[in-house]
Amino acid sequence: MPRDKSINSVLIIGSGPIIIGQACEFDYSGSQASRSLREEGIEVTLINSNPATIMTDSVTADNIFLLPLEKKSIEHILSIHKIDAVLPTMGGQTALNLAIECEEAGIWEKYDVKMIGVNTDAINTTEDREKFRLKMKSIDINVCEGEVATSFLRGKEIAQKIGFPLVIRPSFTLGGSGGGFVEKEEDFDHALNNGLKFSPVHEVLVEKSILGWKEFELELLRDNIGNVIIICSIENFDAMGIHTGDSITVAPAMTLPDTVYQEMRNLAIKMMNGIGHFAGGCNVQFAIDPDTDELIAIEINPRVSRSSALASKATGYPIAKIAAKLAIGYNLDELDNQITKNTSAFFEPALDYVVVKIPRWNFDKFVGSDRRLGLQMKAVGEVMGIGSNFQEALQKACQSLEIKRNGLGADGREIIDQNTLLNSLKYPSWNRLFHIYDSFKLGLPFNTIQDITKIDKWFLYQIQELVMIEKNIENFDIETIPKSNLKLLKEKGYADRQIAHLLNCLESEVFEKRQELKIKRVFKLVDTCAAEFEAVTPYYYSTFGDENESKPSNKKKVLVLGSGPNRIGQGIEFDYCCVHGVLAAKECGYETIMINCNPETVSTDFDVADKLYFEPVFWEHIYEIILHEKPEGVIVQLGGQTALKLSHKLDKYG
Repeated sequence: MPRDKSINSVLIIGSGPIIIGQACEFDYSGSQASRSLREEGIEVTLINSNPATIMTDSVTADNIFLLPLEKKSIEHILSIHKIDAVLPTMGGQTALNLAIECEEAGIWEKYDVKMIGVNTDAINTTEDREKFRLKMKSIDINVCEGEVATSFLRGKEIAQKIGFPLVIRPSFTLGGSGGGFVEKEEDFDHALNNGLKFSPVHEVLVEKSILGWKEFELELLRDNIGNVIIICSIENFDAMGIHTGDSITVAPAMTLPDTVYQEMRNLAIKMMNGIGHFAGGCNVQFAIDPDTDELIAIEINPRVSRSSALASKATGYPIAKIAAKLAIGYNLDELDNQITKNTSAFFEPALDYVVVKIPRWNFDKFVGSDRRLGLQMKAVGEVMGIGSNFQEALQKACQSLEIKRNGLGADGREIIDQNTLLNSLKYPSWNRLFHIYDSFKLGLPFNTIQDITKIDKWFLYQIQELVMIEKNIENFDIETIPKSNLKLLKEKGYADRQIAHLLNCLESEVFEKRQELKIKRVFKLVDTCAAEFEAVTPYYYSTFGDENESKPSNKKKVLVLGSGPNRIGQGIEFDYCCVHGVLAAKECGYETIMINCNPETVSTDFDVADKLYFEPVFWEHIYEIILHEKPEGVIVQLGGQTALKLSHKLDKYG
């Protein structure tokens, strides 16, 4: 079915200011959706209140309105522009809530504007905890035992009926705001009042706790005739009890038996079909009992989410771009795979690599704040590492964080106090990953670590193996280390700085030793299809192997360093600068090369720069890309302090 010819102008609603739980991933999705619609000759009008975004730039949309995200702003736009449809799924919870307000006020009907990409029934079903619970039960999907409370007294009654421990989930909130686990009865009153206060409709779901279960997500796309594909499976490294935005996540899922994955896939499709028949994307979250493999649905989001941005960058599949085209009438089999250009978009991406996302926190900016992680998201940004194996991707993600660590371990900053480590394992904060490593190094029993954290044994074995690999080389120095040991360290993601620490030598000596032994970094394509088809989009990650899939051109080129993870004081505004730097360099006739590690950004979109290296903004990675590409120069002033701090190294190495 060709696109809906009655839609000639579309209003995209943005997500407003950057807040915890709703960050620059919606600038990425809104910008990509706008470009996708304009390719079809559709006039795009965009409303947002955040001036630091690419989506509010004249290169993105035909009409830009920097206005408060409220009903009167929408009505003002509709009074002066003929709008055929509104697309509210690219602006997070803020856009969905505003779309519902306008629907209830009769604004869309008054101006003859249709809602595309989702429908109001789906929004209400997924955001209202009681409607969601009842809908899932009606289609035979397991959910936690629980009931909805709209008053303090009703909440107390439900708690007495279900028993402790409990979890409280407020309706219509961002990033799990106001939610939390309640283990003891004496803590319940405060938690219930807090949840009711945070919910804009004064409603919470009080349900049985599944603390310690495994958590998974699936990203889905559905077209107008009901075709559904799974873009990506995502597994939380941390067990249930930590908000997924604060959890380390891994794609594809590592510990899921195929039988359980197929069941989860079928249930996700059933859930999406159950909440409504619209063309667009969905994020579905599940919990799994690690002992019985029992599946429980946690929630479903009928919109582009934080995980959608991660899934897009992890697979190379442009979810927001395709979702926008589906919203205007196209079906999946009518659209091209944007990476291969010769296969259909109606396929499920295959990954022959591993992706690890680690959140970035800024607790140091708030002295005295509660640093414990729970159901309410506290991270302000995130990084993503891509590697041939989990350990390599994990190390690269750690190297991307910019927290004065060179990776996971091997930097002399280990904690050696057992009580401190045990407390950190039990009450997770931003540094628990590092403390798990420290616990293995100190010799804490594997079962103790697993019993406390509830993290799947497979992940813990991966970290334990890193500690064992380090122990195996402690008797070598830079002159005597065998090639096989040095190659193994690099294949596991260790930076030259980490190896230098282990061998008590200089980073430059490790680099020279690698060159001498021909242990060299190669670059592989993110191609959506595990090399089954030839890819044309130059989107790369580094690893150690034989074949280099990145072929440098003879054109004059310039390299742009990105700003890494968002944090307080360095946010989306630097991504804006990087994107414009890339566009300006293109206009001047340069081939543009982007290096960044933040999956939420527009600069890491597959079609912004001529070449994208999704790599840590970390000296070793940058230097080897420079040696490979031989650019005319490196632009450092657009990526904030992250890029500027590398200028002395660039100067030193010419």
